[in-house]
Amino acid sequence: MSKIKILPELISNKIAAGEVVERPASVVKELMENALDAGSSRIIVEVDKGGRSLIRVSDNGSGMNHDDALLALERYATSKIYSDADLFSINTLGFRGEALPSIASVARFTLVTRPADSDSGTEIRVEGGTIKQVSEVGAPPGTMVSVANLFYNTPARRKFLKTVNTEMGHIADIVASIALGRPDVQFQLIHNSKILKSWPAAADKTERVLGVLGSDMHSEIFQIEKESQDVKVSGWISSPRMSRKTTRGTFIFVNGRFVRDRVIQHALFEGYTQRLVKGQFPVAVVYITVPFDQVDVNVHPTKSEVRFAKHRMVHDLVKSAVAETLDRQDRPLWDPQTDAKSQWDATQSSPLKVQSKIGEARSAFDGSSGFRADAKPAFKDGGSRIQHTVGPSSRKIHQLRPSPGGDAAIWNFEPGTRREQTDLWPKKRFADLVVIGQIHNTYIVCQSNDGLILIDQHAAHERIMYEQLKRRSEGLKAQAQKLLVPETVELGFREAGILEKLLSEFEGIGLEIEPFGGNTFVVKAVPELLAGREVKPLIQDIVEELAVEGFSAGPAQSIDECLKLMACHSTIRAHQALDEKQLQGLLSQLDRCENPSHCPHGRPTWIQWTVKELEKKFNRIV
Repeated sequence: MSKIKILPELISNKIAAGEVVERPASVVKELMENALDAGSSRIIVEVDKGGRSLIRVSDNGSGMNHDDALLALERYATSKIYSDADLFSINTLGFRGEALPSIASVARFTLVTRPADSDSGTEIRVEGGTIKQVSEVGAPPGTMVSVANLFYNTPARRKFLKTVNTEMGHIADIVASIALGRPDVQFQLIHNSKILKSWPAAADKTERVLGVLGSDMHSEIFQIEKESQDVKVSGWISSPRMSRKTTRGTFIFVNGRFVRDRVIQHALFEGYTQRLVKGQFPVAVVYITVPFDQVDVNVHPTKSEVRFAKHRMVHDLVKSAVAETLDRQDRPLWDPQTDAKSQWDATQSSPLKVQSKIGEARSAFDGSSGFRADAKPAFKDGGSRIQHTVGPSSRKIHQLRPSPGGDAAIWNFEPGTRREQTDLWPKKRFADLVVIGQIHNTYIVCQSNDGLILIDQHAAHERIMYEQLKRRSEGLKAQAQKLLVPETVELGFREAGILEKLLSEFEGIGLEIEPFGGNTFVVKAVPELLAGREVKPLIQDIVEELAVEGFSAGPAQSIDECLKLMACHSTIRAHQALDEKQLQGLLSQLDRCENPSHCPHGRPTWIQWTVKELEKKFNRIV
């Protein structure tokens, strides 16, 4: 007797159901996609008990006649593919011909459908994959599919369902995701006869995006748009301030299909480089349009994954679209022109009056006796070396540089003219803020025309040092400071192997290290900006970080990680007191940074409370 047998259709349908119907949300997804393929402009999803008792999806699409309705319940029956060419150029959401028969095999299933040109509709009742009744009924144009008692005949699958709230959460996510992809369609989600979500058709995609993500995102999302050859990227991304702890806030659509694609996810995160700390994820709605024959959507039974013919081009296009948008938006929230005018008017011709506020604020408070009414400005020399208020064209801008001794907490200043800063002047004006002082010798307190600004002195200086190191590493060979006494560093076996592979790259950034036998290395020189710093902790931190993160992405990314750690080791720290000259120098140098709002690890360098927010906190406004 032959050991190989052809499975009965009922069993093969249940196997297919195991691939397609993972949980109630899977049923909702398949039925909604069919409704959209039918040209629906209104889709209503009704659910009872998280989908355990009932899932009903109603639409006003094209509907089906009697014969097509029966064929739709057969496996591999579809109206969307007719040839091999169609299979490799799919322009519909559904196409496998498995959804309806798979769902009907594990539930009590009812299909009611009617095309607009027919006087009556067709109703088909199925239980566990067996057709029980076919009849002619009155029905509005469109299709209504009811799925009751999901997995009633496969108890092993039913017991793996989660709580009602959990399953309903998955359903709500699916409906929201599909609604984001089709803002031109009206959607409604009902649970236990209660309307949970209702999104009317929107002519503007922004309206639907805010309707799904929340109106509070209005000022925190930026539009992206970029096109190259026959690929187009568009959508919205959030400011780094609105990050999430999971990827649930990320929505990716390829030709209108909601997908979970690792290539696009990676590109999105790459665009946020140095703007998010590890473990944070952006909120984003990204639409990618590619020719249908340039993307394979037949990768996974649930159609949730795709494969691009030109995945590198798509990846780089998304990355650049995100990065360029964030670069344009990465500037202080206060209005520099308004600030400049208000501060200049306040001085009534002398910018030194505003500058003296720093001295007044710091000297007017005595840590031992409190506020002193007889306090005088701290600047006895008129403060000409640290002007920080907009004045005539002769205004000085001070460049922050490490002292010859290498102590990053002590700076020398080199005056520059306003003309040198023409390209940065309209955008970034940290140096024009009125500096009030420090909190806990960690945060710099500043006043802008819009409100209150707090600057993290360590994060800000880390950004400054990183960009200085980065610029030097990308130019000519970095200037190195020879150590009078070379320092030896002993590492573990794995760490030693990692360091040895990167010695030549380290030399390019001014870090000269040579093997010294076994797992020991000798450090002979460090970048000039790091002169005077302890070498051994820096090297140990670098190799340990690379051991954890790995360097499969290539030497360039590994070197960038090293530059971040170097910047961190070379900066001023929290709880470190700074004088007025140092505070102003820090702000002036922050103006010269390409990304002044985040440290190299993604932490914010500054935060703001507007006057309106402060007044609301003090109940001055309602």
